[in-house]
Amino acid sequence: MQSFGVFVRFWSGCRLQYEFYFLKQKCAVPEKADSTKPAPRPRGRSPFKSALLVLFGLGLAGGLLLVLVLGLIYPKLPSLQSLTDYRPKVPLRVLTSDGVLIGEFGEERRRPVSITQVPLVMQKAILAAEDDGFYEHWGIDLLGVGRALLSNITVGGKSQGASTITMQVARNFFLKREKTWTRKVYEVLLSLKIEANLTKDQILELYINQIYLGQRAYGFASASRIYYGKRLQEVSLAEAAMLAGLPKAPSAYNPIVNPKRATVRQQYVLRRMLSLGYITESQYQSALKEQLVYQGRKGANSFEVEAEYAAEMARQSAIDLYGDEAYTAGITVTTTLVSNEQNAAYRALRKGVMDYELRQYYRGPEGFLELPANAQQAEALISDRISEFPDFGELVSAVVLTASPEKVVVSRGTGEPTTLTGDQIHPAMSWLKETAPSNKRLVRGAVVRILLRENDKPYLTQMPDVEAAFVALNSKNGGIRALVGGFEFRQNKFNHVTQATRQPGSSFKPFVYSAALEKGVTPTTLIADEPIFVAGKNGQPNWSPKNYDAKYDGPMLLKDGLAKSKNMISIRVLQYISPKFAQEWATRFGFSAANVPPYLTMALGAVTTNPLQLASAYSVFANGGYRIKPYLIEEITDASGRIVAQGRPAEAGNEANRVIDARNAFVTTRLLRGVVERGTATKALSLGRTDIAGKTGTTNDSHDAWFAGYNPDIAAVAWMGYDRPRNLGARETGGGLALPIWIGYMQEALYDRPINPQRVPSGVDYVNNDYYYSEYTPGNGVDRIDVRDNSIEGEIPSLFNFLKGLGGLMDAGGDGSAFENETGTGEGSSSRPSQPRQQPVPARRTSPDDGPADDIQRLFGN
Repeated sequence: MQSFGVFVRFWSGCRLQYEFYFLKQKCAVPEKADSTKPAPRPRGRSPFKSALLVLFGLGLAGGLLLVLVLGLIYPKLPSLQSLTDYRPKVPLRVLTSDGVLIGEFGEERRRPVSITQVPLVMQKAILAAEDDGFYEHWGIDLLGVGRALLSNITVGGKSQGASTITMQVARNFFLKREKTWTRKVYEVLLSLKIEANLTKDQILELYINQIYLGQRAYGFASASRIYYGKRLQEVSLAEAAMLAGLPKAPSAYNPIVNPKRATVRQQYVLRRMLSLGYITESQYQSALKEQLVYQGRKGANSFEVEAEYAAEMARQSAIDLYGDEAYTAGITVTTTLVSNEQNAAYRALRKGVMDYELRQYYRGPEGFLELPANAQQAEALISDRISEFPDFGELVSAVVLTASPEKVVVSRGTGEPTTLTGDQIHPAMSWLKETAPSNKRLVRGAVVRILLRENDKPYLTQMPDVEAAFVALNSKNGGIRALVGGFEFRQNKFNHVTQATRQPGSSFKPFVYSAALEKGVTPTTLIADEPIFVAGKNGQPNWSPKNYDAKYDGPMLLKDGLAKSKNMISIRVLQYISPKFAQEWATRFGFSAANVPPYLTMALGAVTTNPLQLASAYSVFANGGYRIKPYLIEEITDASGRIVAQGRPAEAGNEANRVIDARNAFVTTRLLRGVVERGTATKALSLGRTDIAGKTGTTNDSHDAWFAGYNPDIAAVAWMGYDRPRNLGARETGGGLALPIWIGYMQEALYDRPINPQRVPSGVDYVNNDYYYSEYTPGNGVDRIDVRDNSIEGEIPSLFNFLKGLGGLMDAGGDGSAFENETGTGEGSSSRPSQPRQQPVPARRTSPDDGPADDIQRLFGN
């Protein structure tokens, strides 16, 4: 019966058109008869009537044939359940804790919206471009079919279609895209069925959500995000016209790949909207003048928050749980990231890396283009080819038009060249000379990078080789508030926060000092800052470490030794408490014993870790002594919004999670506060807070630069270095490279947080401006280490120090070695120790040739 109803509807339409024609004929005024002429002799039926009868017969036959077709084919048409119960393939989505999208994974990037969420300007643009009679016809545009048939007969093929929006919905949901008569018949019948069962708004909503628009975008809401980085409700008239022009040929009219073709199509849509009365002349002219900015042109992703590394971590977790179904089932992963803090970390890291890069040797252009002499032709070529060198955020590609030691003029194909002079081209000065190698010289056609920072002049620069990482944790439960695993995810997907095994240098020293507090060492214990000599044993070479600055201040208080990062102080403290005890103590913070071998070099950071683990360890100091485990996923919901998985963090305050006494965390924090107030991290005073503490770290030859710091609420770690370890620069330190990144993040993270210093726990006494364990107040704790009465006058190291060094050597490990091969860190060694017999777990390396010839040179950090 349904097929019969559809036929009746179709036949009624044809009959109405037929009756309308004959009504016109009846109402026409007949010509007045000429009485002077004889009446014509009756003849047979007129040719006109005969033709009508033939047409009527053909129509009747066609109708009967249509009834037959409907009777045979219509019942076999697919069910419309996929339309009435529309469940599109929705990709895996990853959000911040405050609901901002940071990642979308799946073959089809889609954001379903209801018709009420689609702005009127977008709806009108779609109708103007695809089907302006959509709300009048019943699924098939007969005039359009006629035009298409005439065109196809003329060209002798099936070159032109006549698809309405309804027909496109039928094709996209049920049919293949090949051009055959059979498919067209099915398409027509499906369109009739769709029109009989769905309202016009329902059909248009399906079209808006289902249509493919290039860049893996399905539906206009997704395309708006991908092309413009904005919600569909926010698009302008010009942007709506550009999007509406895409369905005809998404690849041909892609504005990122083919901007000229896309603009022509956009202007056609605008003209159609004007002719149909959808827009005014002034709106039309304004839209033509609007300059569109595309996300793809800027080289950015389509998300408001830059968090590719964290999004990838969330993706892997979802796939581990749900397999490939996660890509289409509409699963949403909500992370612990905080959107404004994540963006602050991203900006701070990139600024830190690019500040460093501007001080480096220029390595030459990325490529060359053969530019024609004609300026307009050259600009057109640049416009067409510049996309081969995609932008990376503020690092944009450009082509040199002219170059000399005085100035460089570059173009991005927009018709507005940029002139660089003075310090803007300083890094590349050597490549502007005529003596420069031809393959690296900056000449016309060279492709370069320009650093475009907000509120700053542009600089000629390059993609950095150096890498960096940053992570910030909620110290109360381990939730990751911000994570940046590297400078540019599209260039290097290796996550340095979780995957890079590096040496922390002096940023590990606080754990040695924390252990010493349990042995009676106090902030005012007097310790000799004098050279140490450790004699080799069983073929091992002698060891004579140095301070970073190669200066020795004689006896000094422990708190000052940590603030100034004195290596000799740290080594003597470790000798006193024994490396074995320090190793066991470090495991309380989450370090594995295998990665913290019990050697004297531990005092200088001869351990292996990564930024995430180090931030977790510092959280113990921040939260008063509780071990928390970093986690990223807050919850996972299915397509209906039902929570299917949820994070269960370890909370600070739960005594089951306590690993050190509250007073140890407090006194250690006071020591690290000294690093900020008067030590190697005084730059952090710019934050104007009294509740922050931390420690710098720089390995020997400046292979790694660190800063680990916290306040009671947030613990964060910044790192910078090369993937293939090499010197960052003679004067590059953790305080100069990593600390500014940390400060840049904390400025945002702590902006509206009141100062929150740790409360003094029970068992701690305040004596002469310092805090002590109650049982280790002055006169009761360790008074001095390796300090003789006459050494205060500045005598040279005594035999006692030499013998004590031997004793430390004996305590260092079972094989009697103070050294750890391939994991030492720090600065300044005058000896070349060989490999110990018992080799601990080595640090990660890309190749055996990456490290220095003398690995022990990396043992002494600041």
